[in-house]
Amino acid sequence: MSYIDGFVIAVPKANKEKFAHHAETADTAFLEWGAIRVFECWEDDVPDGKTTDFRRAVKAKDDEAVVFSWIEWPDKATRDAGMEKMMAAMKSDPRLNPEQNPMPFDGRRMIFGGFSPLLELSQ
Repeated sequence: MSYIDGFVIAVPKANKEKFAHHAETADTAFLEWGAIRVFECWEDDVPDGKTTDFRRAVKAKDDEAVVFSWIEWPDKATRDAGMEKMMAAMKSDPRLNPEQNPMPFDGRRMIFGGFSPLLELSQ
């Protein structure tokens, strides 16, 4: 079964196009390193919760949108190898170098993690 890396970030609404360009540029590296697919999803229906919610999780401000992203890998071994390549390439690969492809959001508020699928349904 596949392996998933998930991310939630707050992106200034004014940076939507910058974010799309940044993600499209950087995400190609993950596909080269074995990812099956990458999703970058801009908030559309993100309600405020009573106890917690996506906006509070990343301390999103009124002028920021929540982005929910994930990378699907064929397995954890491929993911681990891909992430190792990412860490090694952060200074040498312009797609991942923060000086050449700066993040148009506050990366300190990103939440992320790796997940083993428990159940998968499809048609």
